[in-house]
Amino acid sequence: MVPRAGISLATIKGGPIVGVAPNARLANGAQLILSLGKVTRLLRSFRPDVLFMTGGYVNVSVAPTARLLRVPAAIFLPDIEPGTAIRMLSRFAQRVACTAAASRDYFPHHKVVATGYPVRPELRDALALSREAALAKFDLMPDRRTVFVFGGSRGARSINRALMGNLETLLQTFQVIHVSGALDWHEVHQGAERLSAHQRRYYRPFPFLHEKMGFAFRSADLVVARAGASMLGESPAFSLPSVLVPYPHAWRYQKVNADYLVERGAAVRLDDESLPERLISTITELMNDEARLSAMRVAARALDRPQAAYHLAQLLRELAERR
Repeated sequence: MVPRAGISLATIKGGPIVGVAPNARLANGAQLILSLGKVTRLLRSFRPDVLFMTGGYVNVSVAPTARLLRVPAAIFLPDIEPGTAIRMLSRFAQRVACTAAASRDYFPHHKVVATGYPVRPELRDALALSREAALAKFDLMPDRRTVFVFGGSRGARSINRALMGNLETLLQTFQVIHVSGALDWHEVHQGAERLSAHQRRYYRPFPFLHEKMGFAFRSADLVVARAGASMLGESPAFSLPSVLVPYPHAWRYQKVNADYLVERGAAVRLDDESLPERLISTITELMNDEARLSAMRVAARALDRPQAAYHLAQLLRELAERR
């Protein structure tokens, strides 16, 4: 994706050193140490004015090298709670940008700037369309409420299977845009083929959505998704109520993200193990309660930070100019 965007890309070998087996930790740590020479050469040839990090093990070799070369650094925390890498790397950063002010308690306050989560412009462009025009992109009906269901880039198997197991019931009343990811696409496609012609009128499955992702958000009355960091920006951008299902095997950061939106009235949280029994009933209860949906839309809208990317850019410019 980076070269497709016309940006030069250099890579560094390494691997995670937290949450892995001891032998993997040693091997990955050795790779990161061995990469220090390449990192030094890259930084000296590129001569950056500022280093921008978003966490991750690869920065373990980059951040100290940048400090030695007197390159100022900023780190962006997309989630509410930082993981081990960001906590450690924040020591090398002059500024810590956060999606929400709720993250201030994890860092020295003088370093923290709450910028918001940057939502891609091509997603926000869909806000210029009416809901009816966005639905027309999927050949869906404006007189039916729409549920938008998706997982991560590979999909979310538990969400996909809970939806497919109860899809016919859901389609009696609502219409569904479903992005399954590649992992379960064959299974989802087969399930769609078993629907009647009438049911298929109200169901739009995709392995991926690229240019149409913004239209799907704009079409929706409710979104069902994992609780990755992007939901902290994308649901508020579209004033969308959400049902969030934290990924159970990714430490606890998705649970913290989901709880942040739940506590502010913008979302409902379901845990993975409760999906088969509760997903459809939760969707139905929410979609049939207009007063609650309206309150959730207002709550989501209040969390939107449309200038987040601008504020991040300003922060980086200020660090570079100070140098």
